[in-house]
Amino acid sequence: MAALLNQTDIAILYQADENYEPGTVLEFGGEFEVTLGTKESRRVAGIVTTNPYQIINGTAKGHNMLPIALTGRVPTKVKGQILKGQMLVSAGNGYARAETNPSIGTVIGKSLENFAGDEGVIEVVVGKI
Repeated sequence: MAALLNQTDIAILYQADENYEPGTVLEFGGEFEVTLGTKESRRVAGIVTTNPYQIINGTAKGHNMLPIALTGRVPTKVKGQILKGQMLVSAGNGYARAETNPSIGTVIGKSLENFAGDEGVIEVVVGKI
């Protein structure tokens, strides 16, 4: 089952300002197409995925091309207490956090797990939520 969980999303390549690690929350902006997500950003692009099932524009070329999950489930860097099913927004510095009443355009996805630590990685569903 673990191998399946590592390939359960569809992604698209974006050119990033840096080579960010999987699970990092990015937003549109910066020098290239995407950069590190800022707190509660309305420009949120998504989450760098680990091993997508499919990359739609897999032949795209450029420096720091990163797969961003469009739909599916993906490990995500998080901060603070999170309950399964809560909507997540950017916490800044590439992390996500729970938000009970998010502003339009800020939602990254929904948590598939509970989390009670300071910082960690959990599974998140992205796409049509």
